[in-house]
Amino acid sequence: MQTNLADFIRNTPDGDEADAILRNCVHCGFCTATCPTYQLLGDELDGPRGRIYLIKQMVEGAPVTRSTQVHLDRCLTCRNCESTCPSGVQYGRLVEIGRKLTEAKVTRPLNQRLMRRLLASVLPNSAIFTPAMRLGQQVRGLLPKKLRDKVPARQRPLQWPSAKHERKVLMLAGCVQPSMMPNVNIATARVFDALGIETLVAPEAGCCGAIRLHLGYHDEALDDLRANIDAWWPYVEQGVEAIVMNASGCGATVKEYAHLLRHDPDYAEKARRIVELTRDVAEILPEFEAQLVAITRRRAVHTVAFHPPCTLQHGQQIRGKVEQLLGALGLEVRLPADSHLCCGSAGTYSLLQPRLSYALRDQKLERLQAQEPQVIVSANVGCIAHLQSGTSTPVAHWIELVEHMLSV
Repeated sequence: MQTNLADFIRNTPDGDEADAILRNCVHCGFCTATCPTYQLLGDELDGPRGRIYLIKQMVEGAPVTRSTQVHLDRCLTCRNCESTCPSGVQYGRLVEIGRKLTEAKVTRPLNQRLMRRLLASVLPNSAIFTPAMRLGQQVRGLLPKKLRDKVPARQRPLQWPSAKHERKVLMLAGCVQPSMMPNVNIATARVFDALGIETLVAPEAGCCGAIRLHLGYHDEALDDLRANIDAWWPYVEQGVEAIVMNASGCGATVKEYAHLLRHDPDYAEKARRIVELTRDVAEILPEFEAQLVAITRRRAVHTVAFHPPCTLQHGQQIRGKVEQLLGALGLEVRLPADSHLCCGSAGTYSLLQPRLSYALRDQKLERLQAQEPQVIVSANVGCIAHLQSGTSTPVAHWIELVEHMLSV
């Protein structure tokens, strides 16, 4: 695809990147076949190819309208199109450039500006979010259904392992997961403990940066990245084996740190080292399959349906590892039809685009429940919470299931 960048973006980092990505696109349209919003709406501008054309027009100097912003807002950033694209178009990076430009050129309605500012201020800030979630859980039964859907029932926390081990990994606790689903982090630490590995958490680390980044607060998101690198760096220097992610959305973002900070002379090299160390728990535990088989036993659960999050299978390109490991532990793992499609959670998407989000959730749950599972498992806190709100079938993180099977 030929481009002719406008003066305002020519010879800038965003301009150079957008130009390179656009030139890889051959307009074949394969991406539309796997785009959830195109499948729902049938509008070319609500699919990757149409959005690419909108961004192309934007960087070539065409007027940016509220309509353009709406079509970009509707994108889930699931990156399914990247897995489908035969030309390797990095659509996820391109759409973030497009969103950044629209935020600078189009004034949103006041209610949207307030909502987005609220989400960007509260969700990544555990000092605010945690007490708010605790209060919501205490009065959950009194809340309207739409709000109750966003407040998971409070978990009874497991015991964090106390043993010290020579081998150590560092784990990102996350911003919303510790209050919404604390047992995901604790279960991760308990599984590593059973394998003779100690899990450390840097208390100063916070949000991975995804929330503010996808809401258009780019500079604030980069500050989140730098704060995490500063918090993790002493542990890196002490020689931790890996930085473990058990929320695939966070993992997909942290693996972009080197790209996002590539022009920062103070953080570019550190960011590259962080990316080298960052691994989803699904990348690590298969290396211990034989040991896990020896220290686990199948309990009441024997059939599970697995929803692989977009950030795992498309963002991080990790496929098949969870299914293979759970299968080795004696579980029957069933994938739903169209398992490559998004569940509609997509970070704050379920709050900002509820109609599309819940349509995708209901579609996903119908296909998951058709597998007749005892438990639905996934690998990202947002997906788990979103799916939980629409079914009576238990929904959990797959690492919680592994922890439950431990016999040590």
